[in-house]
Amino acid sequence: MKPYKAVVATALTALAGALVAVPAALSAPAQAAPPTPGPIAKLWSWNWNSVARECTDVLGPAGYAAVQVSPPNDSMSKGGSVWWDVYQPARYTLTSKFGDENAFRNMVNACHAAGVKVHADAVINHMTGQGSTSYGGYAFGKYNYPGLYSAADFHSPTCTINDSDYVNDGWRVQNCELLGLSDLNTGSEYVRNQIAGYLNKLTDLGVDGFRIDAAKHINPADLAAIKSKLKGSPYIHQEVIQGKDEAVQPSQYTGIGDVHEFVYGRKMKEQFTGQIKWLSTFGQSWGLSVPSDKAVVFVDNHDTERNGSTLNYKYGDAYKLANVFMLAWPYGTPRVYSGFTWNDKEAGPPSANGGFVTDADCGNGRWTCFHRQMTGMVGFNRAVAGTSVGNWYDNGNNVIAFSRGNKGWVAINNEGGSVTRTFTTGLPAGTYPNVAGGGSVTVDANGTASVTVPAKGAVAIHTGGGTNPSPTPTVNPGKVATSFHANVTTYYGQNVFVVGNIAELGGWDPAKAVALSSADYPVWKATVNLPPNTSIQYKYIKKNPDGSVTWESDPNRSFTTPSGGTTTRDDTWR
Repeated sequence: MKPYKAVVATALTALAGALVAVPAALSAPAQAAPPTPGPIAKLWSWNWNSVARECTDVLGPAGYAAVQVSPPNDSMSKGGSVWWDVYQPARYTLTSKFGDENAFRNMVNACHAAGVKVHADAVINHMTGQGSTSYGGYAFGKYNYPGLYSAADFHSPTCTINDSDYVNDGWRVQNCELLGLSDLNTGSEYVRNQIAGYLNKLTDLGVDGFRIDAAKHINPADLAAIKSKLKGSPYIHQEVIQGKDEAVQPSQYTGIGDVHEFVYGRKMKEQFTGQIKWLSTFGQSWGLSVPSDKAVVFVDNHDTERNGSTLNYKYGDAYKLANVFMLAWPYGTPRVYSGFTWNDKEAGPPSANGGFVTDADCGNGRWTCFHRQMTGMVGFNRAVAGTSVGNWYDNGNNVIAFSRGNKGWVAINNEGGSVTRTFTTGLPAGTYPNVAGGGSVTVDANGTASVTVPAKGAVAIHTGGGTNPSPTPTVNPGKVATSFHANVTTYYGQNVFVVGNIAELGGWDPAKAVALSSADYPVWKATVNLPPNTSIQYKYIKKNPDGSVTWESDPNRSFTTPSGGTTTRDDTWR
């Protein structure tokens, strides 16, 4: 049976009896957010070239702290017909359907250059359950991986996890096979060394953290032993699906690292298909499985979007608003999910040449690219870190609003009509761009503002977006530090770039255009080192959430760089 169905079975077991619309006892508002690594973008099933481009163009400028990428190791091949073959490792060489080792290294370097850390999905509980050939052309058997593992390296005698084991027998959950996947004996020193060697190789390539797949099926003592062999201090977050009254619980893994909070997404589905007014008390008292400072939270992931336990992109506005709430509310480390569109739950991502994943294209309808719709809220999340919830408002149904200290304020309308009222924002007087949509909000001296919150929409404002001084340009010898300042009004999810006639400005190729920062919105800024005494032609472009590009009108803008020093271009979109 396919491993996808194993995940579904586990998730459904976890759901049994666990879905409670509202906690019996309401507690005080959630505590302030603990220090966290910052929002993570999960670019699931994106190839390495696409991740590299996205780090440069979108994730870095938006303020995402890290990107989680798919398993980089070689795996059994189903020729691109399914998504789950990458969760059946064949060996630890970096010859996956997402690219080779060189492409992976280049991706890590590009993300680091953009200020984005890289977390790799690490599949270390098991090897394969079927197949005989990998994407890298390697021949293997279920218990025979030449040069790596033999039958002696797997749990023996073999046994299969039964549904009843999750409640009755934690030993079997951690030592038997997850629906036929050959279960590594992680108690073996040799196996531990092989796994640690693989993870350390990724660390040597610059990987900053690991998402541990199927951690629930590995004894925590074994994971701790493997962790002790790792170089440096990589950030660890573990997949431990919570199930009511199960023998293996997420809390058993918090000593190793952070844990994926699966209850969080289930609660988001309950509320955003019900009444979001209850969220005033949202926190661990709702039955969340680990405390805020140990939780990686998400509205959905690649498993839950398919098994029905959470919202997914097909829910449209409700899904978007749940993600807005996640990035605005102080609980855990938020992770925004972007995958590919699907009708067949088992189908693989767009691919060619025997299953190798093609470049992500946000304009062809095959990729959700949802992380782009959350760029403004990522900035909000970073701006309000460490502050508490205040000024709660709800209309008794599906409109809520709250502040985060004196740093940010958000209103969410999950109803079918717009709402206009005066809200207490808690922010200093001023005019702030709406980072959850278009337009702006003016706050008066009392901290109040008259705001229209659109139907199935949100308004979010925060300090620090418009008053930050521009950094002093760095001048490279023989270059002219050219600052581009463009006054551009954008809508939710749009980003602004400059592109021009020379290589430093992308050679008129939008894919190579230079991203501008929105920190001083509506003025977008970037500094580019250009050659001196050179005639420059350029334009500003908007990259839209669907991947399309909007060019400003003709004619091309032009100037000639001076012989040295710095220069600034102050422009307004046309």
